[in-house]
Amino acid sequence: MTEKRKVVLITGASTGLGLATGQLLIQEDRFHVILTARKGSLSRFDKLGIKNSENIWIRELDVTDLDQRHKVVNEIRSKLDGIDILINNAGYSLRAVVEHVTEMDRLQQMRINFRSPMGLIRLVLPDMRRKRWGRIINVSSVGGMMAMPTMAVYSASKFALEGASESLWYEVRPWNISVTLLQPGFVNSSGFTKTRLTPQSECSIKNDKDPYYQHYISMTPFIEKMMRRSYATPESVAKKILKTINRHNPPLRVAATPDAVLFALLRRLLPRSWYHRLLYLLLPNVRNWGRLTEEESSQICF
Repeated sequence: MTEKRKVVLITGASTGLGLATGQLLIQEDRFHVILTARKGSLSRFDKLGIKNSENIWIRELDVTDLDQRHKVVNEIRSKLDGIDILINNAGYSLRAVVEHVTEMDRLQQMRINFRSPMGLIRLVLPDMRRKRWGRIINVSSVGGMMAMPTMAVYSASKFALEGASESLWYEVRPWNISVTLLQPGFVNSSGFTKTRLTPQSECSIKNDKDPYYQHYISMTPFIEKMMRRSYATPESVAKKILKTINRHNPPLRVAATPDAVLFALLRRLLPRSWYHRLLYLLLPNVRNWGRLTEEESSQICF
């Protein structure tokens, strides 16, 4: 008797890691893969030759839209008996110091990176509990275990995802449902070009009299350089996701890139005060941060 295909839902599947994961799972020919993306991104699948078929579904899903979340999950439940594997990949990164982030900026970052994946989890859990099996893979980040300057709100959203996922790990184990946080670090992709700025952070980058100017012009090229030099790719990280799916007892956390392994090791081995001091000293051009005169630093972007 042929084993029933596992139903996999991937969010943010039109580009980057989501796309690489979808393409890899389609090649496996043992999954029913549902690729989701916002309406404006759906045309990318057609350009790549990925079309709707018996075992590949392409569906519109803005993860922040409650009605769309219900619509997709209900269709899968009625036609495929529910989702077996949920891969929460959709998200984005906001680059700004805390002083350059408004309440609306904070809410939007949390809405996409934390609230939306947790909302999807809530919808898929009843079917997983009924089947007494499931896989939930939340794409986190090294930024979910350590924070970098100019990335405070992004890290906050990933820290929140990590905390909720850890709690969920305990809650759903009795039903043989696994929860895994995938933690990529620097990945050689175009992802860094899609980082969003707030109006204030965009102003600061162009204003050498702004007190945070040195923060931005130091961190931005540093992150881009680390991305370009990384050996990790969306495809190599996608293989980590497949390996996690295939494991009999997937772990709560999976370091998806070499630097993620290194940072996790440093956090475990070093006293916390040493750890933070070391990372501070390693920040690019940090000795120039905050050196503006009082008059110059008062010309802050609002």
